[in-house]
Amino acid sequence: MTAFVPGITETDLKKIVLALQQLAAGRSNAVGSITLATGASSTVVNDKNCAAGSTPILTPTTAAAATELGNGTIYVSAVANGTFTISHANSATAGRTFLYALLG
Repeated sequence: MTAFVPGITETDLKKIVLALQQLAAGRSNAVGSITLATGASSTVVNDKNCAAGSTPILTPTTAAAATELGNGTIYVSAVANGTFTISHANSATAGRTFLYALLG
């Protein structure tokens, strides 16, 4: 879901329109994937598109991640410029992988 981002000095109207069309179609560079740390109760995600007012939305992509979500033991505990923290169960379970999207 990578979107074209025109530079601040872009004057080519076609490129600017393309960027707007991609945004309207739901494309964004503010997405990623994270696997929760094993043997820890939190995982820090570094993403340059994250800001203090962003809302990270998590979607499980593995059965282990879906179980974590279903248990109610996962939540976003902090959001700052360039990073957000996911608090979760301290587990030896590997493969708890999530996709995320940053809004705002």
